[in-house]
Amino acid sequence: MDPTALNRRKAILSRFSGDHKLAISLLKDKDPKVREAALSSLEKLGKLSEKTLSKSISDPSPGVRKRVVELLAKRPDKIPFNVFNDEDPLVIETACWAAGEKENPTDKLIYKLCSIANGHTDQLCREAAVAALGATGSILGLETILEALKDKPAIRRRAVIALAAFDDPKVEEALKKSLDDRDWQVRQIAEDLLDTNRVISPVEIGPRPD
Repeated sequence: MDPTALNRRKAILSRFSGDHKLAISLLKDKDPKVREAALSSLEKLGKLSEKTLSKSISDPSPGVRKRVVELLAKRPDKIPFNVFNDEDPLVIETACWAAGEKENPTDKLIYKLCSIANGHTDQLCREAAVAALGATGSILGLETILEALKDKPAIRRRAVIALAAFDDPKVEEALKKSLDDRDWQVRQIAEDLLDTNRVISPVEIGPRPD
């Protein structure tokens, strides 16, 4: 068996054998897939330390950095702000999603999401930031969500769904305008949200992009 494949298998199996020392040793493997698997195993075993996370968030592999952010979404640890400026858009997109999973986000985090939603060059990053702003329900993000209704169709869909988190006169006005949107899904979501007898779920516009 290829050495890389063998080490990845060892990293995965370590979570079942309880061998956290093996998983820790594989964090130094040259292949990023092995390091990702080792991180996941340590999390499963309850042996993933803040020190390890802090070190791995600066891993040269975007795949490893992305995995760290995914793990942070499920932990009480804060998401390091440097990941929102990562050179890889998928890491930023994942960071935005993770931010939306956090309870009681700080104003600083909300403003960072607004900045990404307003001006990032990558569409997935903007879309994820808008979705996260809706998930937080912070009034600080409302104007940014309203502005996102002028963006590309996929982002407008996320924005109109995000409006469901707010009780503000601007929201109903925006939803009514969205009834004339060029995209039929935006129109449908707006119509459903204006119908107070129906609850809309983000599932209805598809899963978070991989």
